[in-house]
Amino acid sequence: MRGLAERGVPARVWDLSATAEPDVLDGVVADGACLVHAFHALHSGPLAREAAGRLAVPYVVTLTGTDVNHDLGTSDRAATVTRVLTGAAAITVFHRSIASRLARVLPDLAARVIEVPQAVRFAATEPLDLDGYWALPSDRVLVLFPGGIREVKAPRLILRGLEPVAARHPRIRLAYAGPILEPAEGDALLDALRTRPWARYLGVVPHDRMASLLTQADVVVNSSVSEGGMANAVLEALALGRAVLASDIEGNRSLVEHEATGLLFRTVEELAAQAERLVVDADLRARLGAAGRRRVEQEYPPHREANAYVALYRSLGVVPAARAGG
Repeated sequence: MRGLAERGVPARVWDLSATAEPDVLDGVVADGACLVHAFHALHSGPLAREAAGRLAVPYVVTLTGTDVNHDLGTSDRAATVTRVLTGAAAITVFHRSIASRLARVLPDLAARVIEVPQAVRFAATEPLDLDGYWALPSDRVLVLFPGGIREVKAPRLILRGLEPVAARHPRIRLAYAGPILEPAEGDALLDALRTRPWARYLGVVPHDRMASLLTQADVVVNSSVSEGGMANAVLEALALGRAVLASDIEGNRSLVEHEATGLLFRTVEELAAQAERLVVDADLRARLGAAGRRRVEQEYPPHREANAYVALYRSLGVVPAARAGG
């Protein structure tokens, strides 16, 4: 948003988790938008398609991962995703791996796909009093799971992997921070936490305090089964110089190079082994964190992402050429 505004492109964000779909639809139409941009083909794509149809304007869809990795292969969702993508003027992906996967399923759409890697920019940030959430010992090593609680993120896998590590190293602490997006998975996680005093669910942390929470973590974990090419939480953790421990999947490998910008694991045993290395070796954490920060600064600067979206909007005739600089 800030990058677009700096380039003279006014935009408004509608959050479907905070506003009912009919109200979002009415608001978008009332605004008289010249373009509708949906993030996630299944969750917001149908609404974007309807709003664009009412306004007789193009719409763009950004694929975030589960819409391609899971929804396109699910019988009751594939038709909706296909309909949304077929009608889109353009489709953006964070990484070529998602473009390749889409091309295998819907090859006719390949020409409309554009890779726009994510960038990270912390706008307004506020300090977070972690003790207000969980009083921790001064010598703790804090492992943080930032993100929504849902099955595809495999949050309980982290508990299983860290349990033997916590038994050997009592100073380890594991914190979950994010909304419970799937009640069944949330209930299962909360139940598992009841017998593990070294781990806790912090709840939803305000967005402007997430940077502060990340900087107070020693290790940031991602245990996803699949990602949309670039996990936002991993990107933010790297940008802040945190050591990252992530599942060895294509989406995470786009950011985490094993032993260089983080550590990867394929099994719960590997998770335990790599986590123990990070718990006992502060120098390793520092080295990986510094390398990750350098990679984000060099390869994913915010201006590059903003320029790519403005260029896309310009190609669709909704942004004058004179506004595309910056």
